[in-house]
Amino acid sequence: MKLLTVAIPCYNSEGYMAKCIESLLAGGEEVEILIVDDGSFKDNTAKIADEYAEKYPTIVKAIHKENGGHGSAVNTGIDHATGLYFKVVDSDDWVKKSAYLKILETLREFSDEEEPLDMLVSNFVYDKVGATKKKVMQYRNSLPTDRVFTWEECGHFAKGHYILMHSVIFRTQLLKDCGLRLPEHTFYVDNLYVFEPLPFVHRMYYLDVNFYRYYIGREDQSVNESVMISRVDQQIRVNKLMIDYMVSHPEIRGHKRLWQYMRNYLEIIQAVSSILLIRSGTEENLAKKVELWDYLKAKDKRLYCSIRRGAFGIFLHLPGKPGRDFCVWFYHICQKVFKFN
Repeated sequence: MKLLTVAIPCYNSEGYMAKCIESLLAGGEEVEILIVDDGSFKDNTAKIADEYAEKYPTIVKAIHKENGGHGSAVNTGIDHATGLYFKVVDSDDWVKKSAYLKILETLREFSDEEEPLDMLVSNFVYDKVGATKKKVMQYRNSLPTDRVFTWEECGHFAKGHYILMHSVIFRTQLLKDCGLRLPEHTFYVDNLYVFEPLPFVHRMYYLDVNFYRYYIGREDQSVNESVMISRVDQQIRVNKLMIDYMVSHPEIRGHKRLWQYMRNYLEIIQAVSSILLIRSGTEENLAKKVELWDYLKAKDKRLYCSIRRGAFGIFLHLPGKPGRDFCVWFYHICQKVFKFN
């Protein structure tokens, strides 16, 4: 069995996928690299994947499938994974070698333990185009460092500071056991990926190294603001699926720290969806914002009241155009502070 499986979802990625793959080859024979070609047709993605699989047959596997979107590619990666642990690296991102080797060393230490490690967290770097100073997303103020811990030992997470797909490595069998299946033909499913498995996570470890380099700044990138607004219905779909998950797992309330974390993460997603709908400026999308909050209220009135009465809930419901203008202004301040989009 391999120590780590890394799935690389690829869709028309010929311009940058080689950099991603080359950075992961540094892991050697302990790592299984699954290049998941998600129905690419405009370029040589499939050919490049096959070339790497032929050159490194004991490390790289090329998987070709019909287009199903990012979530479908991740699902395929999980289905084919043989490694003890599982990581997703997007085809336009890459990893830092020294941190990568440290992560493999850490995973190796836990691989023979009777009680397995469920989740390893590390830092990631926003590698934003044009930015002279790169923002590092680290967790040393929220998580114990260099030791195994549980949810009850986690500290407070600041608003906008959460465990994202870039920062997490899951135990592969945990992902299979929890039944995670991301929706197809839908963007922003990475939020579900770092949300639904959490109640199954018991033993965690935080390694304070800057491992993942998250490239951000392409005009066609899914997290570009204009692109997000054009795909806001997919953002809403993910948002509602997160609400549904919370409602269908009432047992989470019995675990205080886990509940707080998941509730606060849902609040952030609810706020992002609302801001995008406000930012679009159309009456249709303003009506969708009302419907989204009504959906939360109908599903779980207690959860709705908790989020609605929070700071974001109050800001997002300020009346009239002045209220909406204030929300947009506040959103731009957050952009500058947290360096997203």
